[in-house]
Amino acid sequence: MTVTLLGATEIRRLATELDVTPTKKLGQNFVVDANTVRKIVHAARVQPGERVVEVGPGLGSLTLAILETGASVTAVEIDHRLAARLAQTAAEHGVEGGKLTVVDADALRITELPGEPSVLVANLPYNVSVPVLLHFLEHFAYLQRGVVMVQAEVAERIAAKPGSKIYGSPSVKAAWYGEWRLSGNVSRQVFWPVPNVDSLLVGFDRSAGERGSEDERRRTFQIVDAAFNQRRKMLRQALSGLFGSSAAASEVLIGAGVAPTARGEDLTVEDYHRIALYAATTGAIGDRD
Repeated sequence: MTVTLLGATEIRRLATELDVTPTKKLGQNFVVDANTVRKIVHAARVQPGERVVEVGPGLGSLTLAILETGASVTAVEIDHRLAARLAQTAAEHGVEGGKLTVVDADALRITELPGEPSVLVANLPYNVSVPVLLHFLEHFAYLQRGVVMVQAEVAERIAAKPGSKIYGSPSVKAAWYGEWRLSGNVSRQVFWPVPNVDSLLVGFDRSAGERGSEDERRRTFQIVDAAFNQRRKMLRQALSGLFGSSAAASEVLIGAGVAPTARGEDLTVEDYHRIALYAATTGAIGDRD
């Protein structure tokens, strides 16, 4: 049986049935255009037989587009009403039993995913987009690639390169896990209700092999946070609180091969990792939660 997609009329009918009023807090701007959900799935390179995790499936428009490819979906939905209705919607649109697994939970709290999906696809609201991405990449090493639709400024920051004005801690932390790229524009008109901001697709491919241990990641991210908490300051100043003084920070930076006068926004994730390794080796920074 062929999987069919949701249309704008049915999406509004489902919202009425479930008494769902799209809210800014949950980022419930539902996609009502079939071409757009297929574009997202195509950008994620979803293949038949793959297992995909979708965060925030909502009423199911993107979910059905993923299932249309012959892939299976683990859908994580925080809204109990939407989570309870999704399987029925899928069945009504021709999805075979066993192809969809719904997890009724907060994406930021889960640490296991049924089926160990290798692909992440999502439409994420502004306020949780970066935390959700980093949480999933940290906890689910089997995620190898993905594409998410987020507010344009979030996508641009995640994919930003060192030295650019928008490069920040999310850029460095995302780069810890792999390569990121902008993967396409999304018109405001494909949403209901129409948002007052632009959206972009941002995609990633996880790096082969782990960059470092979990302790190394935590130390690296701690240094990243300290560097960007005082943006545009020299690193010897920005990291003085972390290492005890500007002189101590300078010693660590020089030892790691980084100029103390450099600024945080000019360093790559490899630079930050090297600082963390040197600091740990010399006892300048220990294992911290």
